[in-house]
Amino acid sequence: MVVIDIAARKIVGNVDFGHGVRPHCAVFGPKDGLLYVATELDKTITVIDPRSLKIVGTIPTGQPESHMLAISPSGERGYTANVGPGTVSVLDMKARKNVSVVPVSREIQRIAVSVDGRMVFTSDQTKPQLAVINAGTTKVETWIPLPAPGYGTARTPDGRSLVIAMPMVNQVAVLDLQTKKVVNTINVPAEPQEVLVTPDGKTAYVSCDASGKIAAIRTSVWKVEKLIDAGSGADGLAWANGK
Repeated sequence: MVVIDIAARKIVGNVDFGHGVRPHCAVFGPKDGLLYVATELDKTITVIDPRSLKIVGTIPTGQPESHMLAISPSGERGYTANVGPGTVSVLDMKARKNVSVVPVSREIQRIAVSVDGRMVFTSDQTKPQLAVINAGTTKVETWIPLPAPGYGTARTPDGRSLVIAMPMVNQVAVLDLQTKKVVNTINVPAEPQEVLVTPDGKTAYVSCDASGKIAAIRTSVWKVEKLIDAGSGADGLAWANGK
């Protein structure tokens, strides 16, 4: 895994996993400052100290294709979307243990956690619906119908909305988390993938793979404010703190 100094625009380090693990989805722990990386081929999450760039531990997911990771705001629980098995692994981040595996569908994609940590969302790839997992019971609590199969999701910081990419129809859906209903759809360039909402909640960025564009959506009106050229294969997004 290559480490880049964004301001200097140069490579400043590298993490060697020792063998092929297909690293994916790097997430910083919200409380401990450690970096957690999905290492799919090992069926684990690898724990990295970002200061020393040393591997300091692993967490077993117990499932293949643990593609994406989301961590609860408290930092206590982690959740992986296991694509092919169609399951979600529930992880104890402090004990570095697999707590349980939640069956969801034949195939799922991406994952997000609510602001209060009580709900976990993942997109069913076989039907136009979103699974809502109760974090307390670790079971699918309800299914929410969508206009088309979802993909990447991200919640707004105020906890009111979940923004869902729908690549098959080139749209983004806005889900009201109180009513559990889709209240808006927004047209975006071809094949929206990942969603990233800024810390102030004012903008939702959506990567659009086939078009090489990033759609910047103003959340106050749920309209595309501008398109950003990102090059072919635009997908994963992350927010860099400018401090």
